[in-house]
Amino acid sequence: MLNFIYYPVSFILWCWHWVFGHIFGESSGFAWALAVVFLVFTLRAILFKPFVGQVRSMRKMQEFAPELQKIKKKYANDKQRQAQEMQKLQSEHGVNPLGGCLPMLVQIPVFIGLFHVLRSFRPGWGEVYFFDAKGVESFVNAKLFGANLSTFITMPGNELAAFATDRNNVLLVSIPLMIVASIATHFTARHSVARQTQAAADNPQTAIMNKLTLYLFPIGVLVGGLFFPIAILLYWLSNNAWTLGQQYVVYHRIDREEEAKKVEATAQRNALAPKPGAKPVTKPKPGQKPQPQSRKPAGASPAAATPAPDVSESTETAKPSTEVPGLSPDRSPGKKQGNKKRR
Repeated sequence: MLNFIYYPVSFILWCWHWVFGHIFGESSGFAWALAVVFLVFTLRAILFKPFVGQVRSMRKMQEFAPELQKIKKKYANDKQRQAQEMQKLQSEHGVNPLGGCLPMLVQIPVFIGLFHVLRSFRPGWGEVYFFDAKGVESFVNAKLFGANLSTFITMPGNELAAFATDRNNVLLVSIPLMIVASIATHFTARHSVARQTQAAADNPQTAIMNKLTLYLFPIGVLVGGLFFPIAILLYWLSNNAWTLGQQYVVYHRIDREEEAKKVEATAQRNALAPKPGAKPVTKPKPGQKPQPQSRKPAGASPAAATPAPDVSESTETAKPSTEVPGLSPDRSPGKKQGNKKRR
C-alpha cells in the first residue's frame, strides 16, 4: 500500500550501505549504522531549503502576532470572518502557514517507511523491497556491539535468539542511545523556543506547545526506546543532531541578514537627513509659487546692503537761502557789526 515510500527509503539505505560496506565490510554493524545515519542526512539535506523558508515564515508570523491577537478579539464571535481576516493578513505579509509544516510532514512518512523496512529484515525472509536476499542476510548477521540493529529491548526472547543475540547486549546499546536521543530532543526544542519573541511566548497556545516539545517529547523518546529497534534510535539521534546544527547555522545566517538590513536602512536615513546646521527647505504649497530668496553680493558689507533713503519721499521742501557770505544769519547788510561805545 505504501510501496511508494518503502522503495525510495530502501534505495537510499542500499546506496549508503554499498558505500560504507566497501569500507567496513558488508556485514559490519558500523556499515549499517552509518547507512541509517546518512539516510537521515540525505533527507534533511533535501529539506534544507524548505526549512529555511519555515524559519523565515515563523519570524514573520512573530512580527505580526499582535495583529493576529487583535483580529481574534475583534471577531471572537464570528469564526468565519476571523479566519478570513487572518488569511488576508498572512497573505499581505507573504506568509504561508502550511509551508512551515512541510519539513515535519515529510519526515513522518520517511520514519514510517524506515521502521517498516527494518522490521522486515528478518532471518529467511528473502527479498525486502530494494534489497535482495543477500542484502537482507547481511543485515541480519550484522552486529553493533553484539546487538542487531532490528532488535529492541522488549522483543520476545525467541526472536532475540533468532538474531543470535541476547537482551543484555540490546540493553547495552539501546539505553545510551535512548538517553542521548532524549537529551538531544530537549536541547533542540530549547534552542527553537529561545528564538521566539516575547509576544509569541506569551500566547497560551504557544506556551502549551513549548512545554510539550521541551519535556513531553524527550520523555516520549525514553518510553518509545523500549519498543523501537536500535536502528530507529540511531535515526532519531542523528535527526536531532542534524536539526540542532541546522538551527544554529540557519538562525545565525538570518540574524546576519537582518542586521545588514538594519545597517542599510540606517545609512539611507542618515543620507536623506539634513546636514548639521543646514536650514530645512520649506516646500511650497500646491498652486503657490516659490518665493525668491534675496542674496547678498559676495564681499558686500552689511551697510552696503542697506538701501539708501528715498529723497523724493521727504515731506520738507527746500527753501532758497538768503544768507550773504561773511555775514551772520541774524544781521542784514548795512548794519554795523556791533554797538560802539559812545565817547
